[in-house]
Amino acid sequence: MPTTDLTAADPTPVIDLLNGFRKSKVMFAAAKLGVFDALHGTTHTAGELAAKLGLDPAATVGLLGACQMLGLLAAEGGRYANTPTADAYLTSASPNRMLGYANYSDTVLWKLWEHLDDAIREGTHRWQQTYGWDGPIFSSFFKTPEAMREFLMGMHGFGLLSSPVVVNAVDLSPFTTLVDLGGATGHLTIAACRRWPNLRGVVFDLPVAIPLADEIVAASDVKTRITTAAGDFFTGDLPRGDLYAVGRILHDWTEAKIHALLARVYDALPGGGGLLIAEKLLHDDKAGPPGAVLQSLNMLVCTEGKERTLAEYADLLNAHGFRNVTGVKTSAPVDAILARKP
Repeated sequence: MPTTDLTAADPTPVIDLLNGFRKSKVMFAAAKLGVFDALHGTTHTAGELAAKLGLDPAATVGLLGACQMLGLLAAEGGRYANTPTADAYLTSASPNRMLGYANYSDTVLWKLWEHLDDAIREGTHRWQQTYGWDGPIFSSFFKTPEAMREFLMGMHGFGLLSSPVVVNAVDLSPFTTLVDLGGATGHLTIAACRRWPNLRGVVFDLPVAIPLADEIVAASDVKTRITTAAGDFFTGDLPRGDLYAVGRILHDWTEAKIHALLARVYDALPGGGGLLIAEKLLHDDKAGPPGAVLQSLNMLVCTEGKERTLAEYADLLNAHGFRNVTGVKTSAPVDAILARKP
């Protein structure tokens, strides 16, 4: 074997990775401490912010400088302000906020990822090891309406980035009624009805999610074409439609649960009906894209599922009778897969 020239090896990837978690924690800490909310619509000096939020003045200077370095804050004349990015996604007043998901990543996922090596070794999630739970993580964490609302609003922020791209990536003109299973705030249904005037929509989710869905739908410009319905897509009756959608749903569950859900959807669809899947597609070699690879590991530590290639989705769908499976990779946080019932 040729001898490696250690002096010629580039250390940059290793150094960047050593700093990676530090950058995330800067954003998490600033959000948790209320920095972005305190700067929403105004400016403050570091001293003013420290006094307002009860922080150490010198340490606050360091935190604000790090946020400025990361593009989350701007500074002029010693006064700090949110950048448009921070105002849009990291303040509790923004309808596009991802703040709930940022806090969830800090308080929940951070601890689960600490045991990634064990997850790889055993091939299972880390609920029991991290928190002592056997049940699904979602039912354990979101025990109050407020906690559920902020998590859903965090995912809503992702949905506002993804859903308009997904519904524009595939042809939904043949369909008349979209039923979004696990539809959360209704962002996918709203985007689909805006893009395809022939569509009516139904947002279907657990009862705890419906009040927020009603609120978001009622504020939309397509509210007259959308209804909501409460239920469990694994056990309850599915609303009738000729197009079902599952966005960031299949990657949560075991193969057995996915097969059970696909069988229920297939049986509920009329001939010629469709299934729209919004998930991030892995490359065939599973070495990219970065978001999908990292999300698949995230699914390993915190759910029962994983991300898949288009071929793997086609195998799942074909096993239940779906045909004409097509996938479109997008620049959004999720891609689009459409399958038809003959």
